[in-house]
Amino acid sequence: MPKTLNLNDLVAIDIHTHAETSTRILPDAVEREMLEARGRYFRYQAKHPTIAQMAEYYRARKMAFVVFTVDTERGMGFAGVGNEEVAETAAEHADVAIPFASIDPNRGKMGVREARRLIKDFGVKGFKFHPTVQAFAPNDPVCYPLYEAIAEAGLPALFHSGQTGIGAGMPGGGGLRIRDSDPMLLDDVAADFPALKIVSAHPGVPWQDEQLSVALHKPNVWIDLSGWLPKYFEPKLVQYANTLLKDKVLFGTDNPVIQPDRWIAEFEKLPIKPEVRPLIMKENAARLLGLKQS
Repeated sequence: MPKTLNLNDLVAIDIHTHAETSTRILPDAVEREMLEARGRYFRYQAKHPTIAQMAEYYRARKMAFVVFTVDTERGMGFAGVGNEEVAETAAEHADVAIPFASIDPNRGKMGVREARRLIKDFGVKGFKFHPTVQAFAPNDPVCYPLYEAIAEAGLPALFHSGQTGIGAGMPGGGGLRIRDSDPMLLDDVAADFPALKIVSAHPGVPWQDEQLSVALHKPNVWIDLSGWLPKYFEPKLVQYANTLLKDKVLFGTDNPVIQPDRWIAEFEKLPIKPEVRPLIMKENAARLLGLKQS
């Protein structure tokens, strides 16, 4: 019998994890160099699990996880894990794995066609964008046809925000530009696509105030807390998560660079209200993803 997600059985939903290890292709030299640089930045050994191994980890903890790749062929010159592999493997572990796809907006009409195919034929539940590594500004009109397709399907679009460990410490930061991940650029997208559910991923350092302002002003913008250990969260982020944005903040880790066990242990030390914790850990993500209690 096919596995299905039972929301009642879950204690949390990790909205932000990366598929870094393919069972179909091997990483090339450029990809290995980038992964090693990220390992140095986050101070961890860059040995990444497969999606199936991730599913075992989350299943043992009664958690679900959103998993995605990043379409980096144009922006960085290597392929990474393919969208189809992510979707097909997630389907084998559908009790805990929720697949997102990633498409470079500069793929134009072909990108739009690919998005619709992945939605229709592979059942992806959202889309991941990384403006810095994909080398685009989120408010560039070239992106808009792709956003239209995602909005029409009622799916969320998750955007990396703020600084990144990818390319960090390499000459010129690997040629990557952090400015493309300024969360203020999402303000234009949210205004132009009020039906598009937008997640501004990570605490948006060095634009934390701007990120909070956009999420507070635009009903269709959420924030996920991935990529940083909670002990490093700025006080205003904790304050807003606890009050004004309690229904729009999402648990996320950035696994495999930060493991859920470590993130949750740090989160438990924050002064988050007891009634807000389940919103952040599970309920807000369930609402964003359209998941229903059984």
